[in-house]
Amino acid sequence: MVPSVKKVIPGADYVLTVIFDNGESGSLDMKGVLDFGVFTRIRDPDAFRRVRVSFDTIAWDCGIDLDPEYVYGKCTRNVDSAAQQGHARKASGAGDA
Repeated sequence: MVPSVKKVIPGADYVLTVIFDNGESGSLDMKGVLDFGVFTRIRDPDAFRRVRVSFDTIAWDCGIDLDPEYVYGKCTRNVDSAAQQGHARKASGAGDA
């Protein structure tokens, strides 16, 4: 099952920061699709910034929404340091009783 989008933050240069309900977060670069079909509607920076969470995915008020699998699959994941440290401890066997 694909994680649901919990929060979306529009950033500079048509990049969205996406936070998922499983604690992961990532960046979704939308520049590559802005010249195609309905996506031309969000080429305007003001229109792009009107992004929101709709149900379990990302949508804009102009009628565009994205498939949740696309969002999760295309996001470049940001791994927080606490998760990395926990993974490193498990890999090294540290913390085992």
